Amino acid sequence: MNKNEFAGFNKDEYVPIMKDESMALLSKLCSENNPRRILEIGTYIGFSASVMLSACDGVIITLEKNADNAKLAQENLASFGDRANVILTDAYDYIVRQDIGKFDLIFLDGPKGQYINYLPYLKNLLNDGGLLIADNVYFHGLVKQEGVIKHKLRTIVVNLRKFLKEITTDLDFDTTIYDIGDGLSVSRKRVVA
Repeated sequence: MNKNEFAGFNKDEYVPIMKDESMALLSKLCSENNPRRILEIGTYIGFSASVMLSACDGVIITLEKNADNAKLAQENLASFGDRANVILTDAYDYIVRQDIGKFDLIFLDGPKGQYINYLPYLKNLLNDGGLLIADNVYFHGLVKQEGVIKHKLRTIVVNLRKFLKEITTDLDFDTTIYDIGDGLSVSRKRVVA
């Protein structure tokens, strides 16, 4: 996958696309686990969705709140045909629904301050043995930083700390936090015997 080939990507501007080592791990996890159904929260221009679809045989539902980004993502994912479904919606409104089925992999890369609020719903949407992968869990290193956090960033940092505590102490998950990119958490939902 080459980021430069994606509509909407400009290497000279800040573009919120995963760091290379995080993207490599995401691709590896998709290849090893071959999820049949994937849910992505935070499509942006569709790059991470293309990485996941290229590494497995599954289908993806990817949620994007910004209409311009959703349009670019649809263009960028067109080559995957009906394996890629970009939905223009607020993620929370979508995941609280009861009729969307279960997923083998959920990739969380949306609003960082909402990860903790999404977690109970995502847990219910995840099949036993499935993976919940969350990007940017260190939020520019601020989550690991001690001391005073700027007021406008404090809520995001506090909520990400709560999210990390919850997924690492929840007995229904086996979680590893990878110190790559901006922090990547990988949680496997335990199989109920």
